[in-house]
Amino acid sequence: MLLVETVCSAVSAAGLGIAAITAYRKRFLTATRLAAYSLIPVGLVMIGAVGWLSDIVFKPMVWAGFGVLGLAWLLFVTTRAVERRTGGARKERRAAKAARREVVAPGASAPSLGRGRTAAEPAAASAPAPAQPKKAQPDEDFSDIEAILKKHGI
Repeated sequence: MLLVETVCSAVSAAGLGIAAITAYRKRFLTATRLAAYSLIPVGLVMIGAVGWLSDIVFKPMVWAGFGVLGLAWLLFVTTRAVERRTGGARKERRAAKAARREVVAPGASAPSLGRGRTAAEPAAASAPAPAQPKKAQPDEDFSDIEAILKKHGI
């Protein structure tokens, strides 16, 4: 323990010396920062943190405890990864099946190819423009709307 305190004191003394040289070169901000860093080891020795840390580092039982904690963490991460890989995929498959069952009109989102054309027969560039469609009969246009209005009692 005395050796650790001596090393920390020597590191602080060397850091304060470097800070003094830096201040002599008129770099006061850097010198102040170096002095602050240099005082940390001495402060840790004075509050007893260095003795506590050296007790932890040199005890094999403490390292065994770190090993057990690491093993527990590894097991936890592994089980989470396996759960995500297997459980998550099953949930996604179930959701996809349910979505397929809920589709009302699966062909409704297919693009319209126009009258008389198929996907295999694209329109020719020299084809004449289609004729204007005939005006629909007034009864045909509003029959759907009338049915909806009657359904709602309007």
